[in-house]
Amino acid sequence: MNDRLALGPDAARQLATTTKTTPQMRGITPRYLLRALPWVDVESGTYRVNRRRTFVLGDDRITTYEESGSQRVVPGDLREVPYLRDADDALLAELAGAFTEVTFEAGQVLAQEGDPADRLWVIVQGKAEKRVTGRYGEDALLEVVGDGQFFDLGAWTRTAAMPYRVKALTPGVALCADRSALAGLADRDEALGGAITAYCDGDAMTPGAEVPVDLSAGHVGEPDLPGTFVDYEDAPREYHMTLAQTVLRVHTRVADLYNGPIDQTRAQSNLTIAALRERQESSLLNHPEYGLFHNVSAGQRVQARTGAPTPDDMDELLTRVWKQPGFFLAHPRAIAAFGRECTRRGVPPVTDNRFGSPLLTWRGVPLIPSDKVRFSNGMGAGVGTTEILLMRTGEAEQGVVGLRPAGVADEVEPGLSMRNMGVDQKGITSYLMTAYFNTAVLVEDAIAVLQNVEVSNYHDYS
Repeated sequence: MNDRLALGPDAARQLATTTKTTPQMRGITPRYLLRALPWVDVESGTYRVNRRRTFVLGDDRITTYEESGSQRVVPGDLREVPYLRDADDALLAELAGAFTEVTFEAGQVLAQEGDPADRLWVIVQGKAEKRVTGRYGEDALLEVVGDGQFFDLGAWTRTAAMPYRVKALTPGVALCADRSALAGLADRDEALGGAITAYCDGDAMTPGAEVPVDLSAGHVGEPDLPGTFVDYEDAPREYHMTLAQTVLRVHTRVADLYNGPIDQTRAQSNLTIAALRERQESSLLNHPEYGLFHNVSAGQRVQARTGAPTPDDMDELLTRVWKQPGFFLAHPRAIAAFGRECTRRGVPPVTDNRFGSPLLTWRGVPLIPSDKVRFSNGMGAGVGTTEILLMRTGEAEQGVVGLRPAGVADEVEPGLSMRNMGVDQKGITSYLMTAYFNTAVLVEDAIAVLQNVEVSNYHDYS
């Protein structure tokens, strides 16, 4: 027997009109990088960056690998040493074999200022700091070096005294080569001996330096004015459009019968476009060829001194991109770690509204979060170490710019097309979804990176 006195809500809902949302997707992020970059419409599909002629060497890192439980130097990477650029493979292999493995502990002095620089050190894993006694006896920090970096090439090559001392900040592993190994090769190889002599005489140009323009300045006498010209690179770098692509399939009966109040094709395409844009942002950061993290020059890399990102680290980064810095870009956990370090020091960063959201800033430069910034040497997001980018943007500022085609067929958003491929025999309509894009760093000092950033350091404020 039914004792109800009125219609129940479950039955009533069968006659009610439902208020519904469009399909939601957890993977959609603000994509601040795509919003912050100025975009250049590329007419021909190719973007050429013309520069003054510079002396480019490489990434200023010597790569190592593990073999039978021991660390080894990759012979070809010894070409990072200026006078080994043209050495043959056999010579490089022999020199690479002269490196021996050394372990060190935190606080250990690896090289003492004023001692003979009889060994070239290559850091395999760990961090160390270079310090020197200043003019007035103060202890001055020169640089923090980390994985792949080496010291001191100049003193080792010239058999001179170490110009600074090196102290380990963390436990680690290094590879060392005695000066006698280089001397033995130079005695046997005349070309190498000549290259070393030119390096020691200062004839070799500093990597990254531009060919000088001869000028005269002053207002005394009638000096002969120098003649000059500005030389350009013979083979300037060209950027071509890359893409993210997929085929969206929508059954015609779904689009015909269930098309209101929400357009099924539009809902499907909107989510697919969002996924393409997410992949685009990830590629712009991490692609091994054109990703921004892989296009930072050697002199623009900074090592986090203590692991956690501190105000001092961020200030050091600002010294590398001091001409109109645009924004920092970091994983949200790295920004939180920086906030903790600021709070601990009593200098909480200022919050400002940018891109419609409250964002932390440092020295007036916003910290833009992106979950596409990867962690290395870890098992998952938030584990291991990460990096923080700082960049200047815009063509007029000789900064970083995004690239996209000026126009493509069936364009639904700038640089993104949705092309109808027809209906197959199953009644499924296919749409080719393509996003074309790239990014370019116009001048080396437009971007810098803080490396080996740890995000798991917390403080007890009680």
